[in-house]
Amino acid sequence: MQTGERRDTDVRHEDQRPPAAVLFDALGPDYEKAFAHAPAHLAALDWLIERLPPAARTLDVGSGTGQPTAAALVAAGHTVFGVDVSPVMVELAVRQVPGAEFHCGDIRDLPLEADSFDGVCVFFSLLQMTRAEQAALTRRLALALRPGGHLVVATVPADVEDAEFVFMGEPVRATSFSEEDFTGMVSAAGLTVLSRHSTVFAPDHPAAGPEPHLFLHCRRDETA
Repeated sequence: MQTGERRDTDVRHEDQRPPAAVLFDALGPDYEKAFAHAPAHLAALDWLIERLPPAARTLDVGSGTGQPTAAALVAAGHTVFGVDVSPVMVELAVRQVPGAEFHCGDIRDLPLEADSFDGVCVFFSLLQMTRAEQAALTRRLALALRPGGHLVVATVPADVEDAEFVFMGEPVRATSFSEEDFTGMVSAAGLTVLSRHSTVFAPDHPAAGPEPHLFLHCRRDETA
């Protein structure tokens, strides 16, 4: 075998990584540069922070580089537990937001204690899950909220299942819902959708074009 040649075992190991880990390991800090200053994302964060109790316990699903979500929550005096499947992203987050705790893993496999968080953020981290997985995870996140707690979630609304795209120059397969169906899925999980905001955002990246974004501002029902 020639020097530099990749072994079959190396290829198999890489192929076993979750698709989201492969994608975001490749994007690294470019993702933060492209998305960290999105006005609707920052507005959703402000909305959540205004409703959190002092020193709230919060969960950031798909925490990425820690910017802007974890950083804003820590700056507001809250405890943050971030979860991301990408080791590259978690390494960046630990370095950039030392006041938060980050875990590298798949949120679908992570035990979540009931009634344990005051706030939950889920910014664009469902798109590489099946529709059934998205619904199941949203239900688990609702149950992890304390009654009366708040959750903000964002997605790219589209009626697609396992569709192939090129995202910031990287191949990706994504699944989503139409705006109405996504809102219905979140409501069925035991969350009251208090407001929603639809917008179009152009990421700051030469290989990215404008894309629709949907933000839902939610509260856990007392009877969830």
